[in-house]
Amino acid sequence: MRHAHIGRNGAVAAGITALVVPLTVVLGGASPAHAASCTTSTGTHQKQVEKFLGRPVDGKQSATDCKAIRAFQSKHGITPTIGYAGPVTWGVMDLMNKQKAAGKNPNKAGKCPTNKGRIACVDLSRQLSWIQDGRKLVYGPVPVRTGRDGYETRTGLKKVYWRNKNHVSTIYDVPMPYAQFFDGGQAFHQANLSMWNPPGSHGCVNMTKTVAATYWSLLKNGDDVYVYGRKPGT
Repeated sequence: MRHAHIGRNGAVAAGITALVVPLTVVLGGASPAHAASCTTSTGTHQKQVEKFLGRPVDGKQSATDCKAIRAFQSKHGITPTIGYAGPVTWGVMDLMNKQKAAGKNPNKAGKCPTNKGRIACVDLSRQLSWIQDGRKLVYGPVPVRTGRDGYETRTGLKKVYWRNKNHVSTIYDVPMPYAQFFDGGQAFHQANLSMWNPPGSHGCVNMTKTVAATYWSLLKNGDDVYVYGRKPGT
């Protein structure tokens, strides 16, 4: 942020699978109050959302569709959490699909420099980050959460210049574990929420605890960071 899981290679695919599977648990036990809050309206992206969640793709909202959509929305902090298959919910799912498609070759387009040695790459467009050494992938790619509209994570070539494992933001008074600053108040750090939680951070590159700790172990002061692209919605 302006001060502000799932694993190594192939983690994006594993992470997305884990996100969808638990929905079956939620489907079985919605309370009457929760059921009453489900919308009966068919969403603007109904078929795409149904397909993503493994539901029958008929383009028509059902009570079971709504519960599945609500579970997804609740998990990732998408509001309103009423089970509507709208543009925000589909936008998150579409981003997940693009992240999964990156596979083990996130720099296929060659946009992150390969002549800098060890470098942390941040692709704002796909909300992905990874560490490479030349053309060798060292860690990732992993989903990250970057700056929202008005607080965009700044693009360009930068360097890690200050690290504080137990940092607390002086602006927002929130913990920023494993903080590694690379541009003004913008840093890599742990955030205890979904990496797909809209609309985004206050400029920092949010990571899960596992990823932030791994970046801490792999990077040091003076290492390069390259940020490029544009976060959806900014």
